[in-house]
Amino acid sequence: MAQSAITEDTLRAALVERLQATHVEIQDMSGGCGQAFTSLIISPQFTGKTSLKRHRLVNTALRDEIAQIHAWSARCQTPEEYARDKQKEESSSEGVEGPPLDGTEGGRVEGTTA
Repeated sequence: MAQSAITEDTLRAALVERLQATHVEIQDMSGGCGQAFTSLIISPQFTGKTSLKRHRLVNTALRDEIAQIHAWSARCQTPEEYARDKQKEESSSEGVEGPPLDGTEGGRVEGTTA
């Protein structure tokens, strides 16, 4: 019996169907051969659950798929956590143009004379 190919699309569809995920990002880290994936999964089913319980829920939902691949990592968030993080990300990048200025004072490295 031949195993079906695991792809970003098949994993995304399974998570939406099985966990009622509202947002799923899957990235094939294996260069397209379908052996290593990383993911961001947003589902209301994660509400009130610890990180370990969230991952167990995902691993149970994708038991057959995970058995066919080499590596799997997941970041699991509730819709509220995702919205909060998205808002923080957007507000921290507002008005920022050009390269990051970490380690500078007003865009200048301390001790220079420019």
